[in-house]
Amino acid sequence: MKEAAVINPVEPFLRMDRMPHIWCPGCGIGTTVNCFARALIESGADLDRLAIVSGIGCTGRVAGYLKLDSFHTTHGRAIPFATGLKLANPSLQVVVYSGDGDLFAIGGNHLIHAARRNIDIKVVCVNNLIYAMTGGQSAPTTPPEAVTTTAPFGCYEPAFNLPYLAESAGASYVARWTTYHVRQLARSMNDVLHKNGFCFIEVLSPCPTLYQRRNRMGDGLDTMKYYKEHSKTRHGAATRDLELSLHGDIIVGKFVDRERPDYLEAMQHRLREQLGERFVEQEAVCA
Repeated sequence: MKEAAVINPVEPFLRMDRMPHIWCPGCGIGTTVNCFARALIESGADLDRLAIVSGIGCTGRVAGYLKLDSFHTTHGRAIPFATGLKLANPSLQVVVYSGDGDLFAIGGNHLIHAARRNIDIKVVCVNNLIYAMTGGQSAPTTPPEAVTTTAPFGCYEPAFNLPYLAESAGASYVARWTTYHVRQLARSMNDVLHKNGFCFIEVLSPCPTLYQRRNRMGDGLDTMKYYKEHSKTRHGAATRDLELSLHGDIIVGKFVDRERPDYLEAMQHRLREQLGERFVEQEAVCA
C-alpha cells in the first residue's frame, strides 16, 4: 500500500521555489516565520485580504518568502508603505515584518508616529541586537558592553528598550518573546491578528554569525539554551523595566493590551462631530 506524502503544514504559506533561504545556520528568523504561519492557520485569517510588508535587512527577506501579497520596501520605510496600504484599503490586514535596525534606526520616526496615531497595523520586530546583513555594526538595540565591528572594545551607547518605546508612543498591544518560545510567540501573533490598532511584538533571535560569535556566546543551539535558562515570563510587567543586558535575564510576556480608537475611527469620529448629517450622507454614498 502506497503511503500518503507527508506535507509540512507551513509549506502552503511559503514560496517553495525560493528555497533554500539565505539565512545562516542557527539564525532564528525562519523559526519566527514558522510561528507566523501557524498563527495564520489558527486565526483562520483570509489570506486574500492579508499583506506582508518588510524593509531591508535579514528579516526584510521574510516578505519575499511568504506566499502572500507582499511588499519588500526601501530601508526603514516599511511602516509608511503599510500605513498607505491600510488607509487606502481599510479591509486589508496589514503586517509589518522587519528587523530592529530597519524599524528602530532609520525607520524609528515612522514607528513612533504610527504608534501615536494607532494605525491598525501589526508589527513583528525580529531583534538580533545587531546589524547582521551589513557586517555586524552596533544597532540601537545592542546591549552595553557587547562587541561589534564598530565597537571592538564594547558598546558604550545606551540601547533602546523596544517594548517601553512602543508603549510610550501609544501602541495598543506590546509583547516580547524569544525564538525559544515558539508556542507563546505563535499565540501572540494570533492575538494581534484579532486586535484592533497598532500592535507590536519583539522577538529576540540569535545571530550566531556575528553577534554570538563576536561575544563568545556559542552557536544558535547555545543561544536557545540561554533563552530557556534566562527568560522569565512576567505578563503585565512594567515596560520601563525590560532593558536587555549582555548576559542578564530576559523578561518576556504580554505587557500591554489596551483599547484605543485607531486612526480611522478617530478621524471618522471627528468628522461626524464637525460635519454631522453631511458626513453621514457621504458615508452612505461611499457604501
